[in-house]
Amino acid sequence: MSEVSPQQFDNVRITCKANVYYDGRVVSHSLDFPDGTKRSIGLLYPGSYTFGTEAAELMEIIAGSCQVTLPGEDSPATYEAGSHFNVPANSSFDITIESGLTEYVCTYL
Repeated sequence: MSEVSPQQFDNVRITCKANVYYDGRVVSHSLDFPDGTKRSIGLLYPGSYTFGTEAAELMEIIAGSCQVTLPGEDSPATYEAGSHFNVPANSSFDITIESGLTEYVCTYL
């Protein structure tokens, strides 16, 4: 589950207009890389959320922690800073933040 996430990205285009979900409790910004890779970086405030996917996603937890129930799983797993999980395309996942902020980088695969 562990993976070292980059602390910064160079040479990217950032969309300044935020993606705001769940009444501002989830906020992200889109990043476009020269090689065509698309990512988003964001913050999740305490709460429980469900997100649908079109593309497969690699979710890297940069700070904080969360509980995630992935497709086909009956119970949540805990992910902390430095860990990641994969979400299949055309599916959904549930994520809960108990307290504090959780920061993430999502790579669209």
